[in-house]
Amino acid sequence: MRYVFTTDSLADIATETAVLFIPEFDRISDRTLKQIDDATNGGVATLLRSGEFTGKADEAASLYNPAGFKAKRVILLGLGEKSKQTSDSYRRAMGLASRLKGLTGSRSAAVYFGRLADPACFQATIEGYLLGSYKLLDYKTGEASKDETRLKEITFATDKPANLKKLERAVNRGSIIAEGQLLVRDLVQTPSNCLTPQVYAKRAQELAARHKVTCRVLDEKAIAKEKMGALLAVAKGSTEPPRFIVLQYKGGPARQKPIVLVGKGITFDTGGISLKPSLNMHEMKQDMAGSAVVLATVLAASRLKIPRNIVGLIPATENMPSGHATRPGDIVTSRKGKSIEIINTDAEGRLVLADALDYANKFSPQAVIDIATLTGGALYVLGYSGAPIMSNNRKLADLIRAAADATSERVWEIPIWDDFRERMKSQIADLVNSGGRPAATAIAGAFLENFIGDWPWAHIDIANVDLEPNGKPYVPKGATGFGMRLLIEVLSNWKRV
Repeated sequence: MRYVFTTDSLADIATETAVLFIPEFDRISDRTLKQIDDATNGGVATLLRSGEFTGKADEAASLYNPAGFKAKRVILLGLGEKSKQTSDSYRRAMGLASRLKGLTGSRSAAVYFGRLADPACFQATIEGYLLGSYKLLDYKTGEASKDETRLKEITFATDKPANLKKLERAVNRGSIIAEGQLLVRDLVQTPSNCLTPQVYAKRAQELAARHKVTCRVLDEKAIAKEKMGALLAVAKGSTEPPRFIVLQYKGGPARQKPIVLVGKGITFDTGGISLKPSLNMHEMKQDMAGSAVVLATVLAASRLKIPRNIVGLIPATENMPSGHATRPGDIVTSRKGKSIEIINTDAEGRLVLADALDYANKFSPQAVIDIATLTGGALYVLGYSGAPIMSNNRKLADLIRAAADATSERVWEIPIWDDFRERMKSQIADLVNSGGRPAATAIAGAFLENFIGDWPWAHIDIANVDLEPNGKPYVPKGATGFGMRLLIEVLSNWKRV
């Protein structure tokens, strides 16, 4: 895609389709809207009277051959009530537009911002387009494998020359972030037979080399040498050997302690001996979504030149049933030396994270954030609308909450109480890996808490927000990539915690 930036007037932009954002209205008072109405012989007034377009959120309408315009078509996109507009209003509107035939059938389009000066809205607009137009065609054949979108060039226009550089920077930033989120979607939707832990590690190395990120991969011998007994216990049932991926981006001074991101990388989760129901088990290829977010975030941080030192840790394995698999009742020893009684082999994510969280101590981090599709119980906390988070540090939790507000990747903090900690204690070992269904999301956090060092920590449970069941304006049905925009925002606005 080619991006062009201009201060040309809306009528003078040479393009097939012009795109205009419109707040909710009940009369034509906006100067640009009146210009469109005059050029289409009262077309806007007709739409308003009929109720077909009034600028409400998720509304769109097309007007053709506006007199005096170089564009053949104008698409009006509703932003909703002016008092309720945020940058996400632009992301939603452009996500909706990204699948309109009037836009996908054009070779060129122009997005007109008028006097708007908010970089967050500029950034959200390109994110909305790229995220909304996403399709995974790699496994289609014949005509279905062809992307019919003709759009090759988008012009971004502002009335104010002083906003031009700001607009260009915001669009370039948004395109990098959106491309990172699309990488997450691609990885999450890749079939597990095409993304084994070994293949995943190789892909991470290739991507890291492309984006000036160091990538080191520990094979099963190196994992055993690190005494990662919890990770190895999960991997035992599979014929595919595990991998532990270490990513390092050095964007800050050498003396700056890194921020460590940890992502759960279960490339397929059957539940092990505690076998999951067969219904929807095909979705368990996405149990590595947290790791994909970590990988994409570190790569994007490098592309954006974020001035931080960042480490990404990915424990990658399958969780399979076999004669070699870990059994309920087995006791394993984690890298930290804590013994864990396996109550449920389907509570495997916290086991691989436990060793990764302890491994983070190697880097003397200033903070650690882990992200994982950890508990089905998250559905009963926030449903499909947001991710529960837990933290041992108020400033870190507040940073994540602020980033969630800015990106519309919503989170809400839940507590880790002492009675949750008690439920993770075993009578015959140090810990159990499952405390049952009540408060399952919170007690999973209580388990992970045992493996953190003396540093600020936060846990983000993205189970149920990693997949979109129905489709939204900039989130087609399927993998969402949730968490990538959130973490980039946290890193971009980092304050010592």
